[in-house]
Amino acid sequence: MKKTLVSFLTFCLFLLPTAALAKGGFTYVEVKGPGLTGSIAITDPALTEDFFAFADFTAGPVPAPTDPGEGYLVTRVYVIEDKDHPFDQLEYYPYSGYVHYIGLAEGVSEYDGSWFIASPAAAAPFRAALKAKATLTWAPFAAFLIIMAAFYLAYRNKPAGSNN
Repeated sequence: MKKTLVSFLTFCLFLLPTAALAKGGFTYVEVKGPGLTGSIAITDPALTEDFFAFADFTAGPVPAPTDPGEGYLVTRVYVIEDKDHPFDQLEYYPYSGYVHYIGLAEGVSEYDGSWFIASPAAAAPFRAALKAKATLTWAPFAAFLIIMAAFYLAYRNKPAGSNN
């Protein structure tokens, strides 16, 4: 009896954090897809604090679209003791408004492989993160072009007869 009680309490201790993690509160979401070199990490609370940020899975699946357009692979991640722990993956189609839930990183759920209507609230923060990444990607190149243009103009406008 005592051994059963200890086993039950140990099980409860592991079950509580797992249940809390399933509700959301991800540390970040990692995004890969069109227009991105590699991946980006998004920490916007609008996309990390709620399990249903990308779609309300409880509303039920919808038929798979014939052409959802370009999608982004989203991995939702917890960081525990400085170690990344992927929770699940989904494909987000912000331009057509669909989510394809791939599944849990470790385990299965009733949502695996199903399609859902995307939450309209996810579109703005998701696009803002993509825009910020695009700006960061082009900023160094733009600065390089400006510096090169300045050197070119300085060279072209140097006084005649100057040997330097």
